[in-house]
Amino acid sequence: MGNAGSGREQTVLDRVRRAGVLRPRDLDAEGIPREYLRRLHQRGLLLRLGRGLYAATDRDLGAHESLVAACKAVPNGVVCLLSALRFHDMTTQAPRAVWLAVGHKARAPVNSGIPLHVVRFSGPALSEGVTEHLVEGVPVRVYDPAKTVADCFKYRNKVGLDVALEALREFRQQRKGSADDLWHYASVCRVANLMRPYLEATP
Repeated sequence: MGNAGSGREQTVLDRVRRAGVLRPRDLDAEGIPREYLRRLHQRGLLLRLGRGLYAATDRDLGAHESLVAACKAVPNGVVCLLSALRFHDMTTQAPRAVWLAVGHKARAPVNSGIPLHVVRFSGPALSEGVTEHLVEGVPVRVYDPAKTVADCFKYRNKVGLDVALEALREFRQQRKGSADDLWHYASVCRVANLMRPYLEATP
């Protein structure tokens, strides 16, 4: 009995390591009781990143651990605004919560155990400019730099115009994309007229 339990625990631990971050329901398809996650956590072999989110204690998720956990908890979410700026090294801001874009009709995540700042996007503003990055095997969806700059101007009342201007300056200085990219997403986000003087004034 003990050997069977130990073998099953090792199987779960291996599964978590392969996944990077694992949810209890990920084990259901394999017929493995969720209880094994709790046991491994109690033994100090698994970290509990949030409600129903586990990672191996010897797994280094790096500086983006909170993004990994957030994207695992909200699979349809896209890292946006301050968190996207941070991901692209385009801001000095250090957000305390993960900023995630979700559709207007999407169910808001509840009790994830992870600090989230959810913003409702719609249409092309939600779907365009999404890039996928693998962080320790976990897909993390993030808006690309040009889209993020446009988003910051659109949601300047949430992040501050100073943050949007800093993002634009860093985008240009770090050559994160082209002027055409900026104009395209300014149009998608319907802030072309607002951004025009800043785009024309920034070399």
